[in-house]
This record gives sequence, C-alpha cells and structure tokens, in this order.
Amino acid sequence: MKSNTVNISFKKDLLEQIDQVAKEESRTRSELIREAARSYIERKRIWKKIFVFGENQAEKKKFTEVDIIDEITIERKLKRKYS
Repeated sequence: MKSNTVNISFKKDLLEQIDQVAKEESRTRSELIREAARSYIERKRIWKKIFVFGENQAEKKKFTEVDIIDEITIERKLKRKYS
C-alpha cells in the first residue's frame, strides 16, 4: 500500500505524551498516530450508525425530540430516587 507523508504540528506537551506512549508500547510515533487516527475514524463510524438507528426508531415509533427528553428526565429522576 502506498503511503503519503503528512506534516502535523503538535504542542510540545502533547508530543511528549505521544512519544512516551509510543516508547512504552515499543512503537514508532508514526505507528501510534496512525492507530489513533484509525481508532477515531472507527468510533465516528460506530456513533454515526447508532444515531441513524436511533433516528429510524424514533421515526417508526413517532417519537419527538421532546418525548425523548421527557423520558430521559424521568429515568434520571428514578435513578436518583433509587440510588
């Protein structure tokens, strides 16, 4: 697979943290940053699927945003009551 080089600027303290984790994991800085980017993209993909599913369910059941907020409020009150 062909690779491209990208220049990225980091604040010194963040770069030090990246280097420390890379050292602890016996990886290069580039490997660590690539893995971080892949993980971020995967999390975004999963959350997008979750929101699409939720929107579809709300549409099927004719829930409004107000209905959902009301349900969350009720659940939070119940949780506090029994905590």
